[in-house]
Formats: sequence, C-alpha cells, structure tokens
Amino acid sequence: MSSACVPTHPESPGPARSGAPAEATNPQRVEHDGRAPTPAGPSRRGPRIEGADLSASVSVFLIALPLSLGIALATGAPLQAGLVAAAVGGLVAGRLAGCPLQVSGPAAGLTVVTADLIHRYGWRATCGITVLAGLAQLGLSCLRVARTALAVSPAVVHGMLAGIGVTIAVAQVHIVLGGNPQSAVLDNVLALPAQLAHLHPAAVAMSALTLALLFGWPRIPGRAGRVLRTVPAALVAVAGATATASLTGLALPRVDLPSWSSHALAGLPEGPVLGLVAAVLTTTLVCSVQSLLGAVAVDKLVAGRSGPQSRIGRSDLDRELLGQGAANIVSGALGGLPVAGVAVRSSANVNSGAVSRNSTMLHGVFVVAAALLMVPVLDLIPLASLAALVMAVGIQMVSLHHIRTVTRHREVAVYAVTTLGVVLLGVLQGVLLGVAVAVAVALRRLAHTRITHEEEEGVHRVHVRGQLTFLAVPRLSRALHLVPQGARAVVELDGSFMDHAAYESLRDWRRAHTARGGSAELTGCRLGVRSPEYGHGPERGGKREQERSPEREPGPGPRPGPRAGHRDGSGLVEPGLARWGGNRPAGTGHELADGIGVFQRETAPLVREELARLAREGQRPSQLFLTCADSRLVTSMITSSGPGDLFVVRNVGNLVPLPGEENGDDSVAAAIEYAVDVLKVRSITVCGHSGCGAMQALLGSGSEDGTSPLGRWLRHGLPSLARLAEEAEPEVRLAGRAAADTAERLCLANVVQQLDHLRAHESVSRALAAGELELHGMYFHVGEAQSYLLRRADGEDEGEVFEGVTGAGELRGPA
Repeated sequence: MSSACVPTHPESPGPARSGAPAEATNPQRVEHDGRAPTPAGPSRRGPRIEGADLSASVSVFLIALPLSLGIALATGAPLQAGLVAAAVGGLVAGRLAGCPLQVSGPAAGLTVVTADLIHRYGWRATCGITVLAGLAQLGLSCLRVARTALAVSPAVVHGMLAGIGVTIAVAQVHIVLGGNPQSAVLDNVLALPAQLAHLHPAAVAMSALTLALLFGWPRIPGRAGRVLRTVPAALVAVAGATATASLTGLALPRVDLPSWSSHALAGLPEGPVLGLVAAVLTTTLVCSVQSLLGAVAVDKLVAGRSGPQSRIGRSDLDRELLGQGAANIVSGALGGLPVAGVAVRSSANVNSGAVSRNSTMLHGVFVVAAALLMVPVLDLIPLASLAALVMAVGIQMVSLHHIRTVTRHREVAVYAVTTLGVVLLGVLQGVLLGVAVAVAVALRRLAHTRITHEEEEGVHRVHVRGQLTFLAVPRLSRALHLVPQGARAVVELDGSFMDHAAYESLRDWRRAHTARGGSAELTGCRLGVRSPEYGHGPERGGKREQERSPEREPGPGPRPGPRAGHRDGSGLVEPGLARWGGNRPAGTGHELADGIGVFQRETAPLVREELARLAREGQRPSQLFLTCADSRLVTSMITSSGPGDLFVVRNVGNLVPLPGEENGDDSVAAAIEYAVDVLKVRSITVCGHSGCGAMQALLGSGSEDGTSPLGRWLRHGLPSLARLAEEAEPEVRLAGRAAADTAERLCLANVVQQLDHLRAHESVSRALAAGELELHGMYFHVGEAQSYLLRRADGEDEGEVFEGVTGAGELRGPA
C-alpha cells in the first residue's frame, strides 16, 4: 500500500457548481485590478439555490429590515423609501454588482448627505439627484476608474465615517428623548439642554430597552447564548421594544407606512446648477467610495474562510460601480433612498456562509414580501426604538480602532480635520479638506528631512531622519563636510527612500573621504536606492560586500541582512542594514548585532504590546512543534505563527528518543512532558525537511559510531533507518511524485517513526487516550518552499500508512 502527502496549497477550483456564479474561482486572488475573474464553464442545469445562501439571506433580511426603516427615519425621508432601497439594493445591485457577497441598501454613511438634500430640495428632487448620481456611477464604471477610489487615504475615509456617525448620533438623540431633531449639528447640540428639560418618559424607556437588548444580546453566556445569538441583535432589540410598547399601551410616536398608492416617485430637481452638481457629486462620491471599500473588505473576509465555501472570486470593482449605479437609478426612480454597499449586512452575509450572489438577491425578495405583507406589524414599531438603533450605529462609526491606527501612522491631523469638516461643513467639504491635509502631510514628509552631526569618542555620526531627496542634498553636504579628513564616519539613514541626487552626493563624498585615509560606514533601517548602477533597491544592489569585485566601487546598495529585501504594504523597499566600505570585514559575527539593531528600530515597536501581554499572562501555546535544528527551517515563516503560538523544540534530525532508552536524552522528553502536562497543548507536530544532514549521516558510513556526541545522538535515528530497510515499497510518498532519492524516503519515514516514539511517552499516551491531544506529521521541502501534511490512509488495517491532506491550515495526524 502506498500513500500520498499532498501540498498545503488550495486545490485548483473546478467548474462552478450549479447555482454558483462565475466568480467562484481561486480564493487566494484578492488583488483588485478591475478585471473580471475567469468565468467557469456554463452549467447544463438551471439555477439552484444553495442551502447556505438561503440561511444567509434570512439572517441578512432580519438585520436589514429594522435598519432600513431607521435610516429612512434619520434622513427625514418617507419610511417606505428605506424598504425600496433595501429591495433594489438586494435585487439590482445583487445581480449586477462585481462583489457577489456584498449586500447593498440604504447605508448609515449616506444619512447626512440624504438628509441635507431633502432639507434643501425636497424629497422628490432628492430622488432625482439619486438617479443622476447613479448615471454618474455608470459613467465612472465605463471609464474604469474604480481603483482610483482605493488611493484615498484611509484616514480621510475613517474621518468621513466618523463625522457622519457623530452627526447621526447627535440628531437621533432628540428622537430618543422624545423630540424632533434640527437640520444642523450645531443646532442639535444647542437644543439639547431644552430637550433634556422636556423628556418623554415613554420614548426614553423604549430607547433604553432597545439599547440594552442591542448590546446585551450578543453577550449572553453559555450554550443557550450560542443558540440565541443566531438571531440578529438589531431585530431582537426592535422587536422587544415593539412588543413591550404594545403590551403596556404606551402612547408614543410609531412607524406610519402610508399606502403604496400614495408613494412619491422621483421628480426633476430644481435649483442653482452649481448646487445641484455639487449634490450629485457628493452622493456619487460617498456611494462609490463606501461601496468600493466595502467590496475590498468583503474580499478579505471571504479569503479568510476555509473550505469549499471560500471559492468566491475577487471583486471586479468597475462592475461593482456599474451595479451600484444601476441600483441608484432604479431606487431613485421608484422613490427610494440612495444605495451603497453596507458593511454590517455584508459581514453577516459572509459569516453566515453565503456562497453566491443568490443570498443577496433573496434578501431583497424577502424585503419586498415584508413591505407588502407586514405593514400592520411594522406600524407597531416605536420611532424611538428605531432612533436608538440608528444612534448606536452612528456611535459605532467612530471607531477607536481606526483612531489608534491613524495615531500610529501619524495621520491624526487628517482624521480630525476630515471629521470636523464633515460635522460642521458637510460631507463633500469635509472630504476635500481631509484630502488637502493628507496631501500636505505627504509633501511635508517628503520634503522634511532632519540632518544632524555629532562626535562620540572619535567617531563622527551623521544622522539623517526622513526622506533623502535632492531637496536635502545641500544640508547633507554641509553635515558631511564637518567630518575631518581621515576620521571614522558613520552615516545613519532613518528613512524609506533615497533619490539619485542624494545617492550621487553620498557616493562622491565617500570616495573622497576614503581616499584621504578615512573610513565610512552607512547604516539604515529602511533604504531604497534608485540609480542606474544598482537599480532600485536590493534586487541589483544587494550583493554581499565580499562578493563584489575589488575593482568595482561599492555603492550604497544594501547587503542582505535581517528583513533583507522585504517589501511592506506601501511598496517601499526594506532591505535591512546597508554598509559601505568601513573597517569591519563581513562575516565576523557583527551581522547578529546589526540584526538586533533592525529589530529594535523596526519590529520591537510593532510587537511590544503583544509581548507585554504575553509577559503578563504567561505563554499559552496550542501546539508543540518538534523540528530539525537546520538553519533553513524557519518555523514562524512556514507556519505563519507569531509570539506565543508554538512551543518549539529543535534538535539534529527532529528525533524523539524513546523513554528509558540507554544513552537517552531527557531534554526532549522533558520538553514533551512540560508541553503536554503543564502547557496543555492540543497537538504535537513532528516536522522533517528535505536535505536533512542527520538523515544523510545515517545513510552514510560511520552513522553507528557512538564515540562522539553526534554519533551517540544519531543512534536515536536508527529505528527510522531500519523502518526504511524493511519497506517492500515506499510507505510514505509525496503527492504527484515519488521521493527524489533514498535520503528523502528516509526523511519521510523518520517523521512516521518519531510519531511512533511520541506515543511511547507516558504523558502523550495518556493525553491521546483522553482525546485531549492530536499528533501531526509534516514535511517541508526547502528548495520548493512547499509544506506537506501527513495522515493515516483510510481503510488500512495495519501499519503506519499515510495519505495526503489538502487544504491550507488543515492539520490532521495519525491518531
């Protein structure tokens, strides 16, 4: 019998299932280039609704119904307009848009814009503006400019949403207290004292009950809580307040849905041309940016899912604009609110397991049915309850996480100006102000460079902070000429970019300084060099100093080191430390000190908070990872793990000595006992790798020599060698190919043998018997950068026969 060990990358997707869209392709393709994914072949059967789509559509509908009414109330539009927008968003945008799982409808981010339009132009004219905004979105889709929206600074987007959230919350407070809001934020703030003096007890009571249910429902503990939390908290909050108000007979304003026969449709907007153009542009901007950013977020959620349900293609952003434009045209023409992608409903759709756009469209069908058949029930909802729901949504739009993020990236000014601009001036004005400040901050960072010179114990240090461009060359030259002839100099670059002019200046100074008997050393935590000689970054200029010919002048190209050649999300090159010509020869051990310096400057600030938490709480790893001491095997890289995730034991050959064996090694046994009995790990993984020197030594002569420490240690691998010799045919093989040679066969057999040795340890056998522990086998091919997982083949009655496991992140062992 033979078995396979399959790579951990996802399977190539086959043809789309019946009822699944053409977007059901590779889940790893999450970049956004505006191109549609390759469609699957046509299905011979008609459309079929998956069970997951049906259940997801019900969850989304239960969230959308109260929120749509609440947003319509907050804008001052007819309450039916919210239902129209929700239905059109589900049916039209759900069918045509480029993000299959994004749910569109009336969004809280559009509340302020729509309320202002209604106040200025009236409801029918607002519907006409919505139609024009939809046409503008269609034009943008045809121009294929959707990706441009992704270039907007996140600080501007978060500030816009925060400003809208503040405006919503302040306005809805008046309805929560039993009054009526004003049209402007400042007017609402100034009117609050008078409103507090004239509270409506029934409205306040229903609002308080709504908020208590909204925030308390997701926190119900225990098994019963897990069952109850399947019902959306928004629905529970509104339904609870409605039932309480009806049973107690409280007198307070309620929803009043007029007959559909009197529903107002769109009309031609009238007013100043510039004002109407600004209104259309504002609506187009907010709808488009919110929908496109929502599509990107949905792609990330889908990519994080496991299993076949994750096979949803990346979003086509230009098609997303087309779908949103068509939905706004239809919604506005039918007398509905503007439509955009909604984060809350989209997240619920993805988390409920939706696999196609059918879930979005079904939720629209349910909204239509509710609007036609549930009017008597909807008329019982207290307006204060809907206002409390929308107020909570507005408060949540001011995200502390976003504030911390912009603070960390030093963009608080952009966030604050955008927020205040939206609150005080309006959405379009606030966004324009935020963009202007973001551009100013970027220009300042590019142009502002601080250059200092100081002498410490005979070493002249020139420290450059910021981007080193031609604008800073005069100041750089002045600082460099302060270094005396023949002195030792260190130039520290603390930035992310160096242009050609700065490179030439540094190179010329270095040549002159070393020619006069001095030494020059260049270090930098983030260095990207553009020059004809060395190209851009480390790809061409990143050779080690000892590999450069003596005749070639060593330029400031970075040498590989910690984080060498790494590119962060901004696209900047982070090649680690770079050194010029000094007195320190390469390969003398100073690379470790340099790497520590890089860690302290770059990585430590990012992980300090997490490590402080681990220091307080202690380690709680979930896995014991036993692997070889080979320097090419980087456990954190091949397992995508971080601090505190793995309890790692490394030794030559990833061997597990049998307990009680002569010349045994208690260090491995002690680590196993500590991991299982003290740390309570849930799994143990034995990881072998290609090109293992220990396995090659076992196959070579002298492997049984017990006179040296290495020879005595390798005796623990002799059972693996015997296992290989007893095989009539390969017991373990790689998926799609046989083992390359005998050494690779031994590496695979060794993993299986060490799993056997693990079971012989008392703590492991006890935990296995109690069902508290799993054993896993893993093989890493260094040259292919490919991980393989092992498990027992089905249907085998004897022997340790394994077959491959497919699916990233799935670890099953020979239980």
